[in-house]
Amino acid sequence: MVHAFTVDVEDYFQVETFASQVSRDEWGNRELRVEANTRRMLSLLDETNTKGTFFILGWVADRVPGLIKEIADRGHEIGTHSYWHRLVYSLTPEEFAADLKQSIEVIQAASGVTPRTFRAPTFSITKKNPWAYEVLRDHGITLDSSVYPIAGHDRYGIPDAPRVPYEPIPGLTEAPMSTAEAFGRVLPFGGGGYLRIFPFAITKKFFDQSAAAGRPVNLYIHPWEIDPGQPQIPLPAKSRFRHYHGIGKCESRLRALLKTYKFGTLTESLASK
Repeated sequence: MVHAFTVDVEDYFQVETFASQVSRDEWGNRELRVEANTRRMLSLLDETNTKGTFFILGWVADRVPGLIKEIADRGHEIGTHSYWHRLVYSLTPEEFAADLKQSIEVIQAASGVTPRTFRAPTFSITKKNPWAYEVLRDHGITLDSSVYPIAGHDRYGIPDAPRVPYEPIPGLTEAPMSTAEAFGRVLPFGGGGYLRIFPFAITKKFFDQSAAAGRPVNLYIHPWEIDPGQPQIPLPAKSRFRHYHGIGKCESRLRALLKTYKFGTLTESLASK
């Protein structure tokens, strides 16, 4: 079994948590830390002889095209994470199509690779916007990884979505984010804040549970999550906890997972048994 190692390549100030504090007009004035942090991630993958899938934010590809080419040249799978990191369900189909097209073009120009995989910012394909699948397929996307099959989150989730890969429409595969059963509930895990917030023993237990059920884990991470030195932006308590908790431990936890389990690209994971 090959678990998927995926990276959402965006900078710390571009996450939805900061949308009300840092406008997109201000992005260009912020210190760009994504390049150094992504190279740290690449070194970690080299250290463990792992290939992964990198979902590139188009805005980042425009600013540091050399980084995107380096990711591709080092043998990793290239996907798109949109251009402007807007919640897909906040857009019209036409706005989403324009943003997706712009991201594909700039990523292709930087890397020489046409992205065929997509991950929505903040997993923002939900029951609000099933039209997004047709937009993706119309732009050559064949593999999506944007759905969290959970209930109760304030920003994302499709509670009754399958927990294994499926086709929401013909010609497009959805690789949902990983979940586990505990306390009579289906819980999210497998990267990001969940990797940082849950006790590491719980994360490993969920990995083993998922593998025993025949479900490779879809692990995701952001470069800023291994950057404890990033600038601190004032936030309400809940948002501050989500963004900053456990950042100092994240890189060591990733290394431990990479040395314990076998990982590959999302495409390789889907093909494994």
